[in-house]
Amino acid sequence: MSQTAFHSVNPATEETLASFPAHDEKRIEKRLESADAGFRSWRKTSFDERRRLLDQSAAVLRGQEERWARIITQEMGKPLEEGLAEIRKCAWNCDYYAHFAESFLAPRSYPSAGESYVQHTALGVVLAIMPWNYPFWQVFRFAAPALMAGNTVLLKHAANVPQCALALEEIFEAAGFPRGCFQSLLIPGDRASQLIGDSRIAAVTLTGSEQAGMAVAAAAGRALKKSVLELGGSDPFIVLEDAELEKAVKVGVQARFQNTGQSCIAAKRFIVLDAVYARFEECFVEETRQLKLGDPLEPGTRLGPLARSDLREDLERQVAGSLAAGARLLTGGRRPPGKGFFYEPAVLAAVTPQMPAGREEVFGPAAALFRVGTAEEAIQLANQSDYGLGCSLWTSDLQRARRVAPGIETGQVFVNQMVASDPRLPFGGIKKSGYGRELSDLGIREFVNTQTVSISAG
Repeated sequence: MSQTAFHSVNPATEETLASFPAHDEKRIEKRLESADAGFRSWRKTSFDERRRLLDQSAAVLRGQEERWARIITQEMGKPLEEGLAEIRKCAWNCDYYAHFAESFLAPRSYPSAGESYVQHTALGVVLAIMPWNYPFWQVFRFAAPALMAGNTVLLKHAANVPQCALALEEIFEAAGFPRGCFQSLLIPGDRASQLIGDSRIAAVTLTGSEQAGMAVAAAAGRALKKSVLELGGSDPFIVLEDAELEKAVKVGVQARFQNTGQSCIAAKRFIVLDAVYARFEECFVEETRQLKLGDPLEPGTRLGPLARSDLREDLERQVAGSLAAGARLLTGGRRPPGKGFFYEPAVLAAVTPQMPAGREEVFGPAAALFRVGTAEEAIQLANQSDYGLGCSLWTSDLQRARRVAPGIETGQVFVNQMVASDPRLPFGGIKKSGYGRELSDLGIREFVNTQTVSISAG
């Protein structure tokens, strides 16, 4: 195996907190066997029993929310308040699926010559390959519906959050889930891709980069396994001339810099009509300068460090490349002195689609401002991207918003609000942002067999 240990490094201090040996082949095999055997019994449990255990998972999350949030903050650097919000959202997701899963999967009758209906049955062991930026939420977003549907889960978490991976396993064990229902694997990415071909793996879900998505999709295709991919984004934030500008600025800064800008659905390209551009730029820069950068465990901190040193280096490359191509730096864009992978939040103006900040996914605290003349130009520029995850559209004319939304090439359009994941709403993208949907009724139906039963009276 290419990776012999997983290291938990505090990105605010660069201190190694803990190291964990990678699981060897014997341990991987034991967990595969446990997940497969666990599925054969778990699939037979009642919805009442599944509901009870998922409710207990929510209780475990809420009962120790400070502990779980601190693990997140110390391992990947987000402000503690955001870590607490993440834990609470995970508990909400458990509440949601505990309440609605049975109705989402209820049999549905179809008219035919005899009795015909569709029922939903579990697929088996689902391999989940998850990222570090929302290390609890991304897992619960998938695991809650998957478990309620009768599947079991093997989690391959990101290499830099091994403590989160083990904490997640602890939570499901503490909630009382039977052996084999949820297990974490400390393995490198290439070993996870190999696992997709194992006959005991029924399906795979990945949240991560475009490159990881292509590798997983190829492996799943070779093995003819169902896959769901939630990949990167370069979400447009479109401000039309009749937008409520003050609110658009405040929400825009939050949408760009939440989680230190490390979010697939962060607003990344701010496309503003000429009629309001000057005022938007002035207010956006001023609002950005108010953000407190510092120790993520300290109250009031709005931006922590980036999660890894290589992520900061990549962001610096994108900003420098855009400036060299003619963009203007309005604020930030520097490393502060001292330890930690910190980066002053940057705002770039005069960005074009050919620059790194306009073409690539910028996964960190840097906003790109675009100036356009008409709404039609704004939509055209928004669609001029390989990605299609989300879009935030700002206008006071809601009928106009309804007319415009179908022409925006994204999986979701949020009007006069930031793009966000919500258990009640389908979540996912198109183009290089992936395929399939998570959350809502659509999410729980991704990993089931939609089985048609037709009965003749003879």
